[in-house]
Amino acid sequence: MLATTEMALLRRLAHEQSSCRTPSIVAAVVRDGELAWSGGRGRVGGETPGADTQYRLGSITKTLVATAVMRLRDEGKLDLNDPLEQHLPGTSFGSATIAQLLSHTSGLTAESPGSWWERTVGADWDALVESLKDGATRLRPGSRFHYSNVGYGVLGELVARHRGQSWLDVVRAEILGPLGMTRTSPHPEGAHADGFAVHPFADLLMPEPSPDAGAMAPAGQLWSTATDLARWTAFLGGHTGGVLSEQTVAEMREMVTVDDGDTWTTGFGLGVMLVRTEGRRLAGHTGSMPGFLACSLVDANAGIGALVLTNSTAGVGITQLCLDLMNLTEQHEPSMPAEWQPSTVDPKLLELTGLWHWGPTPYHLRLLPGGLFSLAPTDGPGRASRFAPVGEDTWVGLDAYYAGETLRVGRDSAGKPNHLDLATFIFSRTPFDPAAPIPGGVDPEGWR
Repeated sequence: MLATTEMALLRRLAHEQSSCRTPSIVAAVVRDGELAWSGGRGRVGGETPGADTQYRLGSITKTLVATAVMRLRDEGKLDLNDPLEQHLPGTSFGSATIAQLLSHTSGLTAESPGSWWERTVGADWDALVESLKDGATRLRPGSRFHYSNVGYGVLGELVARHRGQSWLDVVRAEILGPLGMTRTSPHPEGAHADGFAVHPFADLLMPEPSPDAGAMAPAGQLWSTATDLARWTAFLGGHTGGVLSEQTVAEMREMVTVDDGDTWTTGFGLGVMLVRTEGRRLAGHTGSMPGFLACSLVDANAGIGALVLTNSTAGVGITQLCLDLMNLTEQHEPSMPAEWQPSTVDPKLLELTGLWHWGPTPYHLRLLPGGLFSLAPTDGPGRASRFAPVGEDTWVGLDAYYAGETLRVGRDSAGKPNHLDLATFIFSRTPFDPAAPIPGGVDPEGWR
């Protein structure tokens, strides 16, 4: 980056470290799938922390566990609508679905019974299930958002049962290794920051514990560095490295439930936290463990993300800092639009493009890069979706109103396309074309 951009970013980071009195802090900006900038302030072992200094990730761990679950789904080993009982029999909350566990809509209790799990040595799976025998479900599954750390302890066990090894070994083999995240581990290794609480009324520190969480570890055990977390931020933005398809990661980023009412600013997809602010729609996660705060957010549409790691229990505005770092980067170095280039198109598809009518309303059907179609009103708001081919003259909706719906091309006796059948709605080349199978028929006297 330009020196002026780097100075602006470092200045913002320095302000956060100083004003929030955090012992140390590391941040980074990710652009187009690559680490574009990183910086550190404060001291770790007498030195300024860097991109290779480990901090605890907290709940960012959940996004890796969710990815392991989605890999199982993509392999056909489970369906997101499966009840938990089908895969982990014998619990008191087996009616919750896997999708509900991923999106924090299972109704499960937020925390495991007994001592505060983040500050005490964790028990094994059998002990966790026993502790949840009575009253584990606080709300009707599917009724509303209710953040559940317990739910991710459960998902970790689900992954372990299917793979025949611990959730951690699965994450190492299937995610960390392929993505080159060599400095992500369950406990600190090499250069790392110790966790502290900062006294609210004096410039004093109190060391915080970091025990192994046992069966609750999938909710927040992992440690990582800015370098590794930058790779993970890029992953959530669509640079998946083959660990998942881009389509599956995009599915994880889709809104499932909102956290804050009618006009949402935060919510959850499938294991991924969502934030909407200043025209951006961001995906990632925050993390909080005793002595540590972390945040990773990415704007997949703009190709930019940011991350923050700090060793303070509270008081650091990690989410706003991520947003500010992204905004500063784009203010100082706005991204250049990609060059338009012509693409190779199947000539047979060209006859489908152009003007169609849903009743009297005109629509345009356009070819998009990658062999997709876009169907949208010619003017103003309305139902618009993209479609992907699934067979001869058959397409499936990818987003918006027609997501998952089937579009079929209808042809006349000469083989020329004369209508589109989209979820029972008929689109014709001219408004209410009597040659098309318009539902309810067309008045025989026509327009008059």
